[in-house]
Amino acid sequence: MSPVITLTASVPLDAPPAWAVLERALFDLMDRSVHPYLEKYTRPDGTLIWADEWKNSRDGADDLYESFYNWPLFYLLGGGDHLLTLGQRQWDAITKQLTELGPVLDEYERGYDQFHQGESYIYFYFLCLADPTNERNRERAVRFAGLYLNENPDALNYDPDRKLIRAPHNGSGGPRWGQSDNPEPRYGWSAGMRTYGLPYTDIPGVREYDDLKNSDAARRMGEAMQERMGKGDVVGNLMVTSLIANAFLLTGQEKYRRWIVEYVDGWRKRAAGSTPATAPPGQQERPKPDGLLPDNVGLSGEVGEYLGGRWYGGLYGWSWPHGYYNIGMAAIVGGANAFLLSGDKTFLQLAREQYDAVWKLGELRHPRGQAMSLESHWVDQLYDLDQKIFVVPYRHNDNGWFDYQPLSPVFPAAVWNLSMDPADWERLEALRRVEKYDWRRVQGFRNKEDNGREQPWLRFLAGDNPEYPEQMLASTYGQVCRRLELIRQDAEDLTKVNIHHWQQLNPVITEALVQLTLGAPQIIYNGGLLHCRLRYFDAERKRPGLPPDVAALVSRLEADRTVVELVNLSPFESRIVLLQAGGFGEHRFGTVRYSQRTSVYPGDPQAYRSPAIEQITEEETVDDVHLQVELPPATRIKLDIKTARYVNEPSYKPPW
Repeated sequence: MSPVITLTASVPLDAPPAWAVLERALFDLMDRSVHPYLEKYTRPDGTLIWADEWKNSRDGADDLYESFYNWPLFYLLGGGDHLLTLGQRQWDAITKQLTELGPVLDEYERGYDQFHQGESYIYFYFLCLADPTNERNRERAVRFAGLYLNENPDALNYDPDRKLIRAPHNGSGGPRWGQSDNPEPRYGWSAGMRTYGLPYTDIPGVREYDDLKNSDAARRMGEAMQERMGKGDVVGNLMVTSLIANAFLLTGQEKYRRWIVEYVDGWRKRAAGSTPATAPPGQQERPKPDGLLPDNVGLSGEVGEYLGGRWYGGLYGWSWPHGYYNIGMAAIVGGANAFLLSGDKTFLQLAREQYDAVWKLGELRHPRGQAMSLESHWVDQLYDLDQKIFVVPYRHNDNGWFDYQPLSPVFPAAVWNLSMDPADWERLEALRRVEKYDWRRVQGFRNKEDNGREQPWLRFLAGDNPEYPEQMLASTYGQVCRRLELIRQDAEDLTKVNIHHWQQLNPVITEALVQLTLGAPQIIYNGGLLHCRLRYFDAERKRPGLPPDVAALVSRLEADRTVVELVNLSPFESRIVLLQAGGFGEHRFGTVRYSQRTSVYPGDPQAYRSPAIEQITEEETVDDVHLQVELPPATRIKLDIKTARYVNEPSYKPPW
């Protein structure tokens, strides 16, 4: 193995850039923020202070894990060593707590949908990426993946002949048939679920959501859901591919790659197929648009087997509760994992086809009066309610397309991040052109998914929003401060709080650091892996993340080019940063052009003014997955790196 190329910064930090100062201030703030959070909400063993019994439901395990999910992510960005220690402790504690309460068996969810499991297990993927040498997590990763390779005889979740997962609810207990464990299933009225409406519109005596207040109507709907959503595969199961990819990235075993390609291919074929919808008597048949994913397939391999031939109506499918919102994420996650492990770019087409299908159905509508099931998600789009806005239908049922809402840039941004295809950038530009708000604006908010500022970040990369780094970092700093104050003022009885209480107060917020240091959008929250242009390692301490005092800013991303600036704010200590091409070492650095000082510094001690800084651009051939940069005290360096993407076998293997 040839030695890693090392560059040495020489440009002095005469005027520290504001973004660098804010970035390190944010690191320092979040390093300290976890302590009051833990002191308030956890017992000495790390378990959450909460009820000692589980409600009669399969739902909710994800909410406990989500309360800490991004702590190991913050560690691998450069957060303190305690973020990994505490992140691992909290994972173990929550797993133990959920095992005692019932939803977890053998350290993995007993059986629930992958939309929610994906929210849980991004936490585990970050732990594995942050410390791939952890043998206990490695064993877990192999065992968890084995649940879908039928390596556990008590959990035969997969049908290898028909290329399908056998139930919408699945896990360590195997297929968990039905929607409920109640022998008399019901789906009654709920204020929290009212916004999503009826799962089905053809149930006798159930024409409106409020009809579910009637006991008999609730029983009939529950029975229909138990039968129609209780067995066979659903498109949301594509999110399980990250569980399998995680095992591959730890072990390199070929069987995981084969499984992912085989399973995603099965769904690609269903999307390519022409599936007519069997309409109720007197209604028009609604065939599936070309390329659109059907959301359900029966145990025989037939689309619509339990839904009268309908391509819609499966659990977390086109009809209920979220439609395109979660189907788009499933298509991205499945396609991204198959692409990462196979190198076949056509897998990304699966996500594009879902986006393009709803895009074509978009129109301008006034937001007032629109029944948007996810209205709280559209902070930017609904900022100005005095004009029509571009909306697309997120859902489809027997009555056709409905639930018109703004189209999130999260979906095309995730695909562009992977492909760097000009056509994918044009999808983003087309969306920007039809929007009625300024994509450069930074709104002060933090949602559960820790995303929502893709628009101003993309305009920064386009050269149209130069102040974005400072604005985004300042906004994030303020949101962390707000959460700390909410924690201080929280007087709730913690044994009775809502199951979402802790995740709404988690003071670790990573979107700004992911964008600005790694050159990537935030992960797809429901099961996505960290697909990014760069990663960093502290070469002296041999751990992931930026070293202390060092700030990074990725300012340009192209298919074969990465521009990043590194700053050492310490006037006392040198720092050595090891850059990696890609989150999993899947890229390779080519030549690098970098700034070098040619003038004298610090100059004559009798002069009152600092000397003018003169610099030139030099070039070095790297031809490696790693590049090392030494930053003497108070120096900076700008790197313009030729980058060959997806040319190496992806792996969690650390540089040393």
